[in-house]
Amino acid sequence: MPQVHGAVKDTIDYVKQIVTTEINSATDNPTVLPDEDMIVSAGNFHGEPLALAMDFLAIAVSELASISGQRLYQLISGKRGLPRFLVANPGINSGFMIPQYTAASIVSQNKQLCSPASVDSIESSLGQEDHVSMGANAATKCYKVVCNTERVLAIELMNGAQALEFRRPMHSSPVIENLVREYRKSVPFIENDEVLYVHINSSVDFLQKHTGK
Repeated sequence: MPQVHGAVKDTIDYVKQIVTTEINSATDNPTVLPDEDMIVSAGNFHGEPLALAMDFLAIAVSELASISGQRLYQLISGKRGLPRFLVANPGINSGFMIPQYTAASIVSQNKQLCSPASVDSIESSLGQEDHVSMGANAATKCYKVVCNTERVLAIELMNGAQALEFRRPMHSSPVIENLVREYRKSVPFIENDEVLYVHINSSVDFLQKHTGK
């Protein structure tokens, strides 16, 4: 996990550097120079730096969802003394099987969304637009991957909190115990099967609230 998370963080730092450079660059058309009272139509615009960066960021963020999905599977697979599907009352209850399905489908969608937009250029305007970056498409795809990853992490949090209850009376670290105590104000321990998308949404809201989003 440290190797994957670390690589993702490095990618985020790299993309932040690219965006900072581009947002402070004179790449518009026309370029307005008020001090010289000049307007220069130089055609210095192209979205390639951001397009490539957005594609890279989408791939990196999708890896957070992917490895989260793998941790999710470990939680419900009946290993380490935990009940299969984290079922509190086994028999007629399927427990956390469906949330894992949900996370797996989201991870798969991320893989599809990570096909790079920046490699797709379509000529238009009688050849005036002969090579375009598709940066807007790269950005909107990346945003969807970010939202998807947030949901997968929220599902993992819900599963992790459920799993901790099966370890009682043992306790985790004070930081984790405080987090779970606060989390339980939004998402309860699940004893019997019920509609879980409501709790998944509450888990997403909890993440957003506690990450300053």
